[in-house]
Amino acid sequence: METMAGRRIIIDDTTLRDGEQTAGVVFSLAEKIRIASMLDEIGVGELECGIPAMGPDEQASVRALVDLGLNARLITWNRALISDIQASIDSGVKAVDISLSVSDQHIVHKLRKDRAWVMEQLRVALGFAKANGLYVSVGGEDASRADLDFLAELMSVARDMGADRFRYCDTLGVLDPFTMYDNIKFLRSKVDLDIEVHTHNDLGMATANALAGLRAGATFVNTTVNGLGERAGNAPLEEVVMALRHACGVETGIDTRRFVELSRYVGQASCRPVPDWKAVVGEKVFSHESGLHTDGVLKNPLNYEGFDPGEVGLHRHLVLGKHSGSQGLIHRLGELGIEVDRLEAVDLLERVRGISQRNKRPLNDGELLALCRSLPRVA
Repeated sequence: METMAGRRIIIDDTTLRDGEQTAGVVFSLAEKIRIASMLDEIGVGELECGIPAMGPDEQASVRALVDLGLNARLITWNRALISDIQASIDSGVKAVDISLSVSDQHIVHKLRKDRAWVMEQLRVALGFAKANGLYVSVGGEDASRADLDFLAELMSVARDMGADRFRYCDTLGVLDPFTMYDNIKFLRSKVDLDIEVHTHNDLGMATANALAGLRAGATFVNTTVNGLGERAGNAPLEEVVMALRHACGVETGIDTRRFVELSRYVGQASCRPVPDWKAVVGEKVFSHESGLHTDGVLKNPLNYEGFDPGEVGLHRHLVLGKHSGSQGLIHRLGELGIEVDRLEAVDLLERVRGISQRNKRPLNDGELLALCRSLPRVA
């Protein structure tokens, strides 16, 4: 199986396009500017920033992002229509994604056309875009359910006409990582054109599918902050970047220390608060209660943490509750300035577990200090 070592991976974050397409989500212009600026500051290479064909307001929004002069390349989403592409040109961008329905399901039952019509649509739209000097990603909507030979044929035409890459979309999130790997590997072997993978999380495999596509030879990957997106969302930026670093040994050049800051802001702007248990950036993903785990973390964090919480802007929490052990209790009391011996800790621990069991939650510091005052030498 191919590795990614030494290969540059480019993140194309689509929080401002596919992320905002989450049902009920609307970003204000000020929020879009701040999100784009933060993504640019941490080193994301490309931002899919809107759909100018939606109308004057969206065009003005895209133009405002262009006027920021970001380092990241700004790219817009377009149907394979000259009018859509012209709206993007008028908004000031130099890169476009031209989306085509490529599965027979979509071609026949949505468009009510045939493959030849789709191929002609590509030729007309791509020809117009390249004649206007644009960088072009040809987006294959529902590519994961399309005939692979047809995709290869379409990609060959796109390459010969000057397309810069092909976006392979698992639009419904129905692939598994093994099939994603095989499909991207097949297309890479047939056509010399950069591939981008766009994955959805309907079966909970968006991040895994994104990594599989990259391992098979894709060089671009779509993400959204917090995994925002239609239905179950897209591959989360924070998961893809940290998985590339720690599971695949690939650095993207992104400053991950601001992930929590970025995640919280997008959560607020989208009215979709970040769950405490959210992978990578959840407030409590570095919390430990189990006596065995707490003891191991205190001895060496790598015993039970795959990476340092500081890498993403988080902190470790040691929770005292039903499953706690004496080492965690002694450690937390020490942080509160209270020293207890082993026998006292065992006595306190029994009471800590009892209170936690009754209240169905861990103890806070006030409750812990009140328990300590019941010890004769502490009172």
